[in-house]
This record gives sequence, C-alpha cells and structure tokens, in this order.
Amino acid sequence: MPSTSASIEVPASASQVWQLIGGFNSLPDWLPFIPHSELSEGGRVRTLKTADGHTIVERLEAFDEKARSYSYSIVDAPFPAKDYLATLSVNDAGGNASSVVTWSGNFTPVGVSDEEVTQLFQGIYAGGLAALKETLASA
Repeated sequence: MPSTSASIEVPASASQVWQLIGGFNSLPDWLPFIPHSELSEGGRVRTLKTADGHTIVERLEAFDEKARSYSYSIVDAPFPAKDYLATLSVNDAGGNASSVVTWSGNFTPVGVSDEEVTQLFQGIYAGGLAALKETLASA
C-alpha cells in the first residue's frame, strides 16, 4: 500500500497550532482550497466543499488531544484511491517558539499507478502545510 508524508516547521507553539488545526471541522480556518466544512454523525463525519466545487466526505477514525493528532478516512471523494487513512499531527520542535506539523497517509490506487496517487497526496499535504504556515504568519 503506497504512503506519503509531508512535514513543516512553523513559527508557533504546538498548542497554538493545535488550537487552529485540531478541530475536525477546522480545515476552512487554514486551508484555502477547503472553504466549507460541515459536521454530521455527532462530529465524526465531515463533508468538505473544495474551492473548485468538489465534495469530499471524511470520517474521523482516531483523535488524541494530548498527542495533538487525529486520523481520518475518506468515505467519498473524487480521488483515484481507496482504503485511504491519513493522520495530521503537531509536535514541539524543541521549544515554545516553533512546532512541526506532519500530514501523512496511506492508500490504494484505483486506475492509476502507485506513483501517480502518491504524487497527488504528496502535493495536497505539502500544499496544505504551506498554506498553514502562511495562515500562521499572517495571524
């Protein structure tokens, strides 16, 4: 099963970053290509609208407030993948002045090569983390 991961160091404490990104419904607060998120099923499912009009439905699979991480699966999305499971986590970077955010996932390609689907999600993760860093810098 292919997997990929992206990490970025940001100039904010892990607790500050987690406060921004730790809510399962918080993607629109920091991710420009997800302008809308709506929770259902008691907060365990989010329905996302992308900037280009697509709908993505994701299910919260694990949440750890203390470790500052959550994992989610894709229920429905326009991606060439199945068996998708991703984790978003925030860790201290050796002090209160910065932290490291990691977004990782594994998945099974559908109709495309392992490399193509890996590049797709690598781009999403890296682009998302760059947007997070920009959001934090402008706050």
